[in-house]
Formats: sequence, structure tokens, C-alpha cells
Amino acid sequence: MLLPALLFGLLLGTAAPASAHAVLRSSDPADGTVLRTAPRQVTLTFTESVGLLTDSFRIYDPGNRRVRTGPAGHAPGRSDTARVSLPARLATGTYTVAWRVVSADSHPVSGALTFSVGKRTAAPVAPPDPAENWATTALHTIARYLAYLSLALLLGTAAFVAYCRPPATAHLRVPALAGAATLLVSSTALYLLRAPYEEAAAPTTAFSLSALTHTATTRPGVLLLARLALLLLAVAGATLLRTRRLRLPRRATLGTAAVLAVALALTWSASDHASAGIQVPVAIVSSTLHLLAMAAWLGGLAALLWTLRHTPEPAGLPVSVPARFSRLAFVSVTVLVVTGVYQSWRGLGSWQALTDTTYGRTLLAKLAAVTALLLAAACSRTWTARLTRAAIPASASAPARVPEPATGPPLPDLPDLPDLPDRPGLPEAPAGPPPAPAVPLRLLRRSVLLEATAAVLVMALTTLLTSTVPGRAATESARTTAAPAAGIPTASVTVIPFDTGAAGGRGKVQITLDPGRVGTNSVEAVIYGPDGGLAAVPELRVTLTLPAQRVGPLDTKVTDRGGYWSAPAFTLPLPGTWTMKATVRVSELDQVTVSAPVRVTR
Repeated sequence: MLLPALLFGLLLGTAAPASAHAVLRSSDPADGTVLRTAPRQVTLTFTESVGLLTDSFRIYDPGNRRVRTGPAGHAPGRSDTARVSLPARLATGTYTVAWRVVSADSHPVSGALTFSVGKRTAAPVAPPDPAENWATTALHTIARYLAYLSLALLLGTAAFVAYCRPPATAHLRVPALAGAATLLVSSTALYLLRAPYEEAAAPTTAFSLSALTHTATTRPGVLLLARLALLLLAVAGATLLRTRRLRLPRRATLGTAAVLAVALALTWSASDHASAGIQVPVAIVSSTLHLLAMAAWLGGLAALLWTLRHTPEPAGLPVSVPARFSRLAFVSVTVLVVTGVYQSWRGLGSWQALTDTTYGRTLLAKLAAVTALLLAAACSRTWTARLTRAAIPASASAPARVPEPATGPPLPDLPDLPDLPDRPGLPEAPAGPPPAPAVPLRLLRRSVLLEATAAVLVMALTTLLTSTVPGRAATESARTTAAPAAGIPTASVTVIPFDTGAAGGRGKVQITLDPGRVGTNSVEAVIYGPDGGLAAVPELRVTLTLPAQRVGPLDTKVTDRGGYWSAPAFTLPLPGTWTMKATVRVSELDQVTVSAPVRVTR
């Protein structure tokens, strides 16, 4: 009944002016423009505040050499605007600006643009942004997953002990200590990997003093330090109480634990998607409640499974324990659905983003896993309800009745009767109330194990979801990229040198895609000989392939126009980094195929 409400909430998504993950809103100079004079600085304006790195701007001149620039900084009073100063004199030609910043939700974003001084020339072949280090990304993702998992285990075990009140709690120290230790280690790893993750550097740079001090000045770093301090404070307090054999009042213990749980959850919600975009205060509250409800349900599920494993078969488990957990799980699921509807609307923004973005497709996979988890939980809840009804004897349904006189004075006390001898054939009356039947452990273990398996999958998909660009931001980025640039339309000019190995078989081919964007383009190719002058060749073939999408090769079908080769209309269907291949035949026997990457935008 709750799942349709979650899906219906996605229908409420509409476009909004800002969203998590920073998107480049404008630049000065604008992408693709040709300027008469060299600019004194490059300014980038984003949809939200951004953090700057030591290498946020990398600018390459027409000769593919890096330009020395001043330090990057924010515009006065504008945390959403980054700028860098340029040298006083810039040579004529096309420059490439590669940028990398950290959005307000702690995720690094990057991109590139070009501008030309005087005239447009062949763009540098420099990479638009540093390649992500796979080892750093993998370690950071693993640490995030372990942090989510250990938080759920720690808080869920505490909630299970406080609310469900199992008869024995000594065995639950193992999952609680395992959760606390794993959370401490994973949070430390996240702090160490923060700087390499932002800079796209190797994990070995994590222990440098500059990286550690830089992380301590950022909001994600401060929140990670706060998380570590809370964990160490909790461990120290628990150790002190246990050493001195002190016991706090139950209300004080529950209050302290609740404050600690909320504070730990805030170290997540204040640094992830909820911390940027629309309705930030509401989003942080929703994200915190979502995280606490997830921990109470999934972590409590692990505690229940651990309790069932360590419960002896003949004695069984009192029905009150799974019955209480069933109520706790129902409340947690209700909170998860309400907060999940809001967060889905906030992250998606439209129905189209549900299928057209990575965030939306990951959310659909998570909904499928949550559906499987709810079905398993429904089976456990139904079974627990039947056992609870069976545990209540029929005589307990009606209160005991005591005979009373209808009128007149109260009846006199009756004299004590002598003990009667036991009569054969009659059963003895029970000394007390009948014991409640124990829960069949075998059946309950199977049901809870299915829930735990689905819960692990849900946690993995949640980790992926928190590190994925929200659908609302992806849609806004596509709109920003698709908007026409100010000034002269962009044209992609690529120069590829070739050498057939024969005498006079060297030269270069210059290929121009105009406008160099998705859709219909014109293609022009010019051949230069060894002396730098124009050269005629008997055959030229130009193709483009998009390896990431397995598209191509697409033949441009250029034809000889007497001194240059061209195709008036060639369609590029998708954006991305295409591989341009040129096959140049300079004689009957000598030909060569060369290639170069070409960046195509929307």
C-alpha cells in the first residue's frame, strides 16, 4: 500500500532553478567565442557555491602548452563564481580551459571550454580534465558503503535493544562493537581519501601534510572529523561506565543515545545531496529522518537475525521480541516512504529523468530492491501476528468475574475448609498463567534472512545513488550545454599529422567540423605537404566512431572539391569524445590511416 504512494510522489517533480551537483551556468569568455583582444581573466559562474582546488584551472595555448596563471579564487561576495587571472599577453589562436571544482554537496565536477584570440585555430589535444584514478574512486566507494552499513548496524542494534527488549543482550555486543569499529575505520579512510578523490589523484597522496590540512578546511572534512569525535566520545563514555561498573538511568541512557544517533546522521545529510539545491533545511531534516529510519529497520533486522542465531532451539524466543520489532519496522517503513517521496521529487525533477538519467535508473533499481525487501518483511509480519494471536490464551480475552451480592449487606467470611484429598482422574490446576509459546526459530530465521539479503542490496544501491548526479542536475546540465554560445558558433578544427614512410609521404590533414555539435555538420579537410603548402592527394576518407556508445564508424563521404575535400551535410547523433580517423592515399601504393579524438557537444 505504501509503494504506490512512493511512485505517485515522483509525478510531483517539476523543474527548479537550482539542484545538487554544481552546473556551469555561464562563462566569460563564453565557450567558442573569438575575441579581438586577449581577456585578462577567465570567470565561471555555477548554479551553486563551489569549492576550489589547488589545480582548479588548467589553460592550454594553441601549441598545447600550459599557460601560467594566477591562483584561482572566488569573485568578491560570490561563492558560486570562480575566476583565474591570465597573462598580459596571449598569442593568437584557440585556448582550452579545463576546470575542476567541488560542488556544495561534496562531489567534484569538471568540464572544459574553448575561446580564441584573434582567430580560431586547431584546438589543443590536451585532455579536458584529469582522468579519474580508478584505485582512489574504488576505495572511496567501498569506504562509503562500509560507513553506511556500519552506521545501520550500530544504530539498529541500539534501537533493537532499547525498544524490543530481548531477554539476553550480551551476545548483541558483537554486532554493536563491529559496527562501531567499522564506522571508525571507514570514516578515517574517507577523511584520508578526500583530497585524492577531489583532485583525481592516486591514493598514495592521501598521507601528505598538505592534503590532510586542506581536507580539514573543507566542509566534508570538518563533518568527517565531527563524526570521528562523536564515535571516540561514545566509545570513551561506554568504556568508562563499564570500567567503573556504573549504570545511568534508563531515560538518561535513551536520551544520550538519541542525541548521538541524530548527530551522527547529520554528518551525512549535511554533506550530501541534501546540503545543496532547493529547500535545504527541509531536505536535511528529511535526509536525517530517512537515514535514522533506515538504520532502525535494517540494522534492527540484523540484530534480530543475530538474536535468533544465538537463541537455543528448545527455549525459543519470546513472541514479544519479534512483535515489537514488527511495530518498529512498520513505523520505520512509513518514515522511509514519506521522506523517500520527497527526496525522489527533489532529486529527479521530472518523469523523463527517471529513465533518461543514471540517477533515475539507479533509483528504479533501488525501488525494485525495496519492493523485494517489503515483500519479505510482509511475510515476517504476517507470521509474527499469527504467533502473537496464538500466544494469547482464550481465557485471557475476558476478565475474571468475582461474584457479588445483588442487595443487602456484604456476605460474611466463609470458614476455612480443610484440604481435600487428591481425587484420582482429575488434572492438577496450574500454579500460574500458562507460558507463552516460543517462536519456531527455523521459520523465522529463514524469513529474516531473506530480508537481510535484500537489505544488503538496498544499501549498495543507496551508496551508488548518493554518489550519482541527481536527475534534476543532469537535466539542467543538458539544457545549459544545449544553449547556444554567445558570439561566433563553435567549430571543431583538428590537425592530424601523417607519414606513409615513403619519400614525400609526410604531411598533415586539417579537418573542420562546423559547428562541431550534435546534429548536422559540414566537413572540410585540407591536406598540407612536407613543406607546409597545400597538397593534392588521390584519395581521402574520413570516419568518426564513438567507442563509449559503440557507434560507428560513420563515413563522412568527403569528396574532392579541387584543392580541398568536403561534405556539406554530415550528422553526428550523440555527444561525447569521438575518434576521428583519416585514411590518406598519396600514391598508388602508399597510404596511411591516422586518428585523433574529437569532442562533440550538444
